[in-house]
Amino acid sequence: MGDPKPASSPEGVNGSSRFDPNFTQHVVDAMGPKTSPRMRQFMTSLIRHVHDFARENELTVDEWMQGVELINWAGKMSNDRRNEGQLVCDVIGLETLVDEITYKKAAEAADSVTQSAILGPFFRHDAPMREKNASITFDTPKNAQVVYMHGRVLNAKNKQPLSKAFIDVWQASINGLYEQQDHNQQDCNLRGKFQTDEDGEYAFYCVRPTPYPVPDDGPAGKLLKLMDRHPYRPAHIHLVMLDGFKPITTQIFDAESQYLENDSVFAVKDSLIVKFVERKDDPQAEMELKYDILMVPSDEVGELDPPLRSSGIGSGY
Repeated sequence: MGDPKPASSPEGVNGSSRFDPNFTQHVVDAMGPKTSPRMRQFMTSLIRHVHDFARENELTVDEWMQGVELINWAGKMSNDRRNEGQLVCDVIGLETLVDEITYKKAAEAADSVTQSAILGPFFRHDAPMREKNASITFDTPKNAQVVYMHGRVLNAKNKQPLSKAFIDVWQASINGLYEQQDHNQQDCNLRGKFQTDEDGEYAFYCVRPTPYPVPDDGPAGKLLKLMDRHPYRPAHIHLVMLDGFKPITTQIFDAESQYLENDSVFAVKDSLIVKFVERKDDPQAEMELKYDILMVPSDEVGELDPPLRSSGIGSGY
């Protein structure tokens, strides 16, 4: 990007503007009468902020073109197995910020609910339904720790169990790769969809997650290198809960993992850190994780339930 230069003042000699003071408003005013109010709000704010950024940093044509090429690069790398544009947003903290804004009302509710976290780029809409106590790990690596994960889905207000709630779960294997990234893993390995029973309970076998780097061979990785940052994420498992209640997209993090304090996508929250414990008398698993999920009625946290933030299969990490 060249040598750093200090942000300059838009003021010129004798307080006059160094740049056309009417240009930004001219661009804003070009929107036609059929522009929706929300779109007008978005674009007015975006245009003003982008123009101010360019003026404050005296953005050059070459630097602007590098930014355009980075955006184009992200688009070219994105497909049904990877959403590079989403990853670029994540390494600058944008998805986590938008997640906080979207779910702020639920987080502030008097009755504590399970906190949300970013979807990430490897969610799949077509994960298979699996029975309670089924395993989602296949051809499990010999050095992996199998975990029996179980718990209940509860109404956050009265702590009553929620039956027939759907839980989507997915995770990377211990080599740091999701099945979309790894031809050695069978289709839909380490992912599945479960429905709670009449007591609101769910249960399945998975593996204890391990830290891994986000893909760094694209523009997100280049940004991380330019900012002198590492690409690693702490060990985590993804969950999406759907019911007649407010949907929750979240991640849970191993308390013993590295990178809890410096997650490359800023997704860790204290309430989402969990402790795996030794499991006894179960030949299928050596570790156990009990995790209850608290949900609130959708009409108490907003008019609309936000959709899953993905562009289809494989658009979430």
